[in-house]
Amino acid sequence: MLEEVRARAQTYFDADIAPAHDWYHVERVAALATTLAEEYEVDETVLFAATWLHDIGRAREDRGEIEDHAEWGAREAGEILADGLGARAETVGAVQHCIRAHRFSNDVEPRTREAELLSDADNLDALGAVGIARCFAYGGELGQTLHDPDLPPEADDSTAGATQFNHFHKKILRLPDRMYTEAGRELAEERRAFVVEFLDRFEREVGGEV
Repeated sequence: MLEEVRARAQTYFDADIAPAHDWYHVERVAALATTLAEEYEVDETVLFAATWLHDIGRAREDRGEIEDHAEWGAREAGEILADGLGARAETVGAVQHCIRAHRFSNDVEPRTREAELLSDADNLDALGAVGIARCFAYGGELGQTLHDPDLPPEADDSTAGATQFNHFHKKILRLPDRMYTEAGRELAEERRAFVVEFLDRFEREVGGEV
């Protein structure tokens, strides 16, 4: 069933989708979920069905067609799994919970190991070298400023950061605290250290240092 789910999920991602949340992001999250799941007993059908389907609503949210891609995606996933693939009701419900709980800004706390692992894997893709690339790619989509020397992070009262540099301090560097599993926390701290090193270099370069 998982290959069918993967194939169905991919149809929601066209060539014009923004790179920060494209199909390659989903594949990276799946790879990270595979790594994390090695440490735990999980229902792989639930975990990987949720992984393949977790961002099927992202493009619609970015176009302003829906408000919450996680909620819409959970409902859509239910139709795909139950009506299209004949999945059992308990499997459908477990997958829907994972999808609803994966979003950083939602107030849905993971209640299962599979939901914890999807959340951790999704957040890990926002850290490290890939996370840096995604952050600036997404900022480019929104037309945001890279860095404003007159607006340091401590003076920025916005929630997510008014510049991409500030976004790292407001959100990205805090992601290790959002990890639910020990395996996720270990990887997150390694990737966070890389981001800290990058930001230090970035700040020195914009100040004219070599």
